[in-house]
Amino acid sequence: MIEFRIDRRSGVATYQQLVDQTKHALRLGLLRPGDQLPTAKQVVAATAINPNTVLKAYRELEREGLVEGKRGMGTFVSASLAQPDAGELREQLTDWVRRARADGLDREYVEALFKAELDAHY
Repeated sequence: MIEFRIDRRSGVATYQQLVDQTKHALRLGLLRPGDQLPTAKQVVAATAINPNTVLKAYRELEREGLVEGKRGMGTFVSASLAQPDAGELREQLTDWVRRARADGLDREYVEALFKAELDAHY
């Protein structure tokens, strides 16, 4: 089950952080169709946010066709964003990140390099 983390200093709306973290987990295959998302009550207890914020995030995910609410049962993943052919690339990226860390590059520099390459190619 996903554990949400809220960064109150990020400038990103709290509901959007929940949406983004769920999509991230879907892309990485950490959440799969049929998996249940935590209840609003569980998210509120873990993050100290307003229950309406959780419900807004879940409604957005439902609107995008990624989850489905089942009355009295909870909210369940209905679609995947994972790309099954990305396994080898992920392994290569993992190796690259390990080498970068071993070479003394800090996280901010690695993020900057990666973002620059993403921006150049997408």
